[in-house]
Amino acid sequence: MDIPVYLFTGFLDGGKTKFIQETLEDKRFNNGEKTLLLLCEEGEEEYNPNKFSGENIFIELLEKENLTEKHIESLRKKYKAERVIIEYNGMWQLQDLFNAIPKKWIIAQEFMFVDATTFISYNANMRSLVVDKLNTCEMVTFNRYNDSIDKMELHKIVRGISRNANIAYEKVNGDVEFDNIPDPLPFDINADIIEIDDRDYAVWYRDMSEELQKYNGKKVKFKGMVAKHRSLPEKSFVIGRPVMTCCADDIQFAGLVCNYDNTAVLPDRKWVIVEAVISIENHKVYGRTGPVLNVTTAVLTSAPEQEVATFN
Repeated sequence: MDIPVYLFTGFLDGGKTKFIQETLEDKRFNNGEKTLLLLCEEGEEEYNPNKFSGENIFIELLEKENLTEKHIESLRKKYKAERVIIEYNGMWQLQDLFNAIPKKWIIAQEFMFVDATTFISYNANMRSLVVDKLNTCEMVTFNRYNDSIDKMELHKIVRGISRNANIAYEKVNGDVEFDNIPDPLPFDINADIIEIDDRDYAVWYRDMSEELQKYNGKKVKFKGMVAKHRSLPEKSFVIGRPVMTCCADDIQFAGLVCNYDNTAVLPDRKWVIVEAVISIENHKVYGRTGPVLNVTTAVLTSAPEQEVATFN
């Protein structure tokens, strides 16, 4: 039996505990199912089990050293829990949790809660942790929002990391506003040839990763670095750019598989401007379905002014 997991992330005083408390007081959610609540940190606000709408809520505090598949599954079995709620520690990397989750635990929903009054500071000083939490969340809620806070600045930080996360702004009085700021792509997806400016490579690469099918059959023109390897099929190469999401430590080469009859004449690790038609298909380089570029032209060129692509 699959075990649904409701994951709540964010930093201290972001509002996770308050939201989970209210959720467990709601009979529409807490209708008698045995629920394991795993707390990965202790905040100033404490839970009040007396207000829960049912009695089948079991709370366990989880230390970092016990974040293992064996231990957390033993806790679930101890209470015969049918579902799990996790209040995650904002200072822990999410990958540690994902590595520990048992195979039959399925992330049903993932929410991030942050204090709007301190978020800019967190982003400036702990950028990697902010990126870590925003990468996979479905909804980010900015608590304690007020009109003196620049909503666009919050919006841009979120959208620089995720185009899929919904954004909500909750004021002190409880009023909630949902973000409706448009996010047009910095290139024309409907052009005869989609021309990707050097500064827009990271945005384009992410958008294509998230919405593969809308690029099927599209023609594209952009600058990238040639990468060759003996494991690639004949007349194939990879083109891409180093991409930085949050800091120098997370720079990764974001590459795309290319088919090209004249691959042999392209020097490895040199920059080229390519024109290609995108085909969405399964390829062994990706190990899954991905974009394959059928290159029509590839012209040697100089490196971009900023070789590492970013989302700024």
